[in-house]
Amino acid sequence: MKNSLLKTSFVVASIALLPLLATAQDKATIAISSIKPTASLSSAMNTRTIVTSDVKDATGPAKREVLNFDTKQELNRIIESLDSQLIDRVNATRKFDVLSRSDLADVLKEQDLGASGNVDAKTAAKAGKLAGAKYLLVATVDDFDDYIEKASFAGTGQTATKRVFRFSIVGKLYDSTTGKLIESANFQTGNDEFKLIQMDRNYTEKNGELSDEMMVAISRSMAEKIATHLADVIFPAKVLTKRDSVVTINRGEGGGVAEGDVFNVFALGEELIDPDTKESLGREEVKVGKVKISQVNPKTSLAQILEDTGIDKGAVLHKAQ
Repeated sequence: MKNSLLKTSFVVASIALLPLLATAQDKATIAISSIKPTASLSSAMNTRTIVTSDVKDATGPAKREVLNFDTKQELNRIIESLDSQLIDRVNATRKFDVLSRSDLADVLKEQDLGASGNVDAKTAAKAGKLAGAKYLLVATVDDFDDYIEKASFAGTGQTATKRVFRFSIVGKLYDSTTGKLIESANFQTGNDEFKLIQMDRNYTEKNGELSDEMMVAISRSMAEKIATHLADVIFPAKVLTKRDSVVTINRGEGGGVAEGDVFNVFALGEELIDPDTKESLGREEVKVGKVKISQVNPKTSLAQILEDTGIDKGAVLHKAQ
């Protein structure tokens, strides 16, 4: 009798766990390669130098002075931080299981992909499968520079100083079951965003060079961009519920949403098939409204409806430009 009760309890418990197991299996597995600069960028990076030149403007002769920071050292330190930040931000989307790099690193090293970032379909499939991942993300730094330009105008006695900062990464997402390139996108941080990051917590500099905390902040910002885009490509934000003038969406903390963000809402139509290749191009999207994020919770967010011509459960959201 006791054994029978135990068996019955086990069966009931197993049935109760099935929805949880199904939910866990819905997560996508992804392997993320180590981030490397392109070979051409590595060879072009500067050491710390000061270059002066004579120029002319409307007021007369001027002197231009350029302070080049040690971009090789700066970039290496940013990449070190970005390697771990990217894993953390992708994991924070709660859409992916990020897998170990052990097997993946061996394949990438064997194919000499670390410096080039070039991955063909066969290699992408092999790398992803060895790591046990459905998706493979390869990120390559293709542009980086940091210098201060100072101009002194002899005619007026005035000076002008400008800092130029550029940081660019190309991210490529592959389906390792087919080796197909799903998405390729360029992510950039320029002067304006650099200033905002610097002012956010009043990050300090030493002799003009970036502090460790500033480098971490830059890498975190870039990782957030990549992770959010990645989640949007594979799992677009969706409406979970609609109550009166408020919708709940399946994006929370770490999901790339913030209070005040505005999203366009689209109803999903029929599947679109390329007549030439017979490939699925996704489903038709028809705009049915606009919402504004009013509250961000750990796993979900609330949004106020701004426009509504048919918003309903299951509608997808794309951030408005």
